[in-house]
Amino acid sequence: MRIGFSPSVYEHAAFLINRRPWEVSRRADLMVAGHRRAYELYNPAAIIVGIDIYNLEAEAYGAEVVDAGGVGIPAIVEPLFTDLDAAGDITPFDPAKDGRLPMIIECGMKLAEVMPPEKVHIPVSGPFSIASNLLGFDTLLLEAALRPERVRHFLFRLVEGQLAFCRAIVEQGLSIALFESAAVPPLLSPQQFEEIELPPLAELMQRIKKECGVHAQLVLGGNTAPLVDLMASTGTTYLICPAETDRQAFMSQVVKYPYITVRVNLLPELVVKGPIPRILTAVDEILELAGKVPNRILLGTGAVPYETPPEHILAIKEYAAREDPNRS
Repeated sequence: MRIGFSPSVYEHAAFLINRRPWEVSRRADLMVAGHRRAYELYNPAAIIVGIDIYNLEAEAYGAEVVDAGGVGIPAIVEPLFTDLDAAGDITPFDPAKDGRLPMIIECGMKLAEVMPPEKVHIPVSGPFSIASNLLGFDTLLLEAALRPERVRHFLFRLVEGQLAFCRAIVEQGLSIALFESAAVPPLLSPQQFEEIELPPLAELMQRIKKECGVHAQLVLGGNTAPLVDLMASTGTTYLICPAETDRQAFMSQVVKYPYITVRVNLLPELVVKGPIPRILTAVDEILELAGKVPNRILLGTGAVPYETPPEHILAIKEYAAREDPNRS
């Protein structure tokens, strides 16, 4: 059987044009060139426009993103706020002028000129992931343990900025991929996820559908098998089954929601290191799974490391596209 292929190319786009991630993250021409090259090589089901995709909104609020050096991914090393009290008066950013948000949308528009526009996705962070960059993980997790209601209130405040960003994206005919991997176990327990994170996340997802008229992909990496029902309750039609979770446990839950497309990820370490026969054995496991569930399944890679040999990704692409009479 054939299966859609959706490698997650972020910093690897810089590798494809022999540039550093920092350079590409700061220049629209390089961003477009890198992701265009990824599209030409790999013909993925979707292109996510960006390098350091979790930094965009925190930077728009005023956090500083620094060069990690070499081929490292740009990072926020100093939180913008010391605690929730200091962050309490935060006001939504303007996606038309703050940080790199206008540049990312501009890059998406240029890419939509050379590939099907529906394949071009702009990354949008979930509220907990933004909060982790604004406050720092340690501070946020301590606040979640001691003042869960206060954290939930803060996450709701962040929803308004995300909706403005989403409206700006959809107005240009682009798609939305919402990333929220900071909120998964073991960082938050399933109970904390349900009580603190789920209400603002569900509001964001549902208002994107209502106010923007589109479904956003919902991308949570990590140990998400315990969260399947909670994630489905947001109304999403797209989830990923991360390599870090129990795949069988995840899929045994998600089959209850046959309308949800599931991207099943390979281990990024396997994709980068190979060898190719081992990679293809892992691909076979996902292909076998795809024939047993009612959901539409995509083959994913997780975040492709910068230095991943393109021949590894091309081998996956070509193998997944084959018609094999021995596959059911």
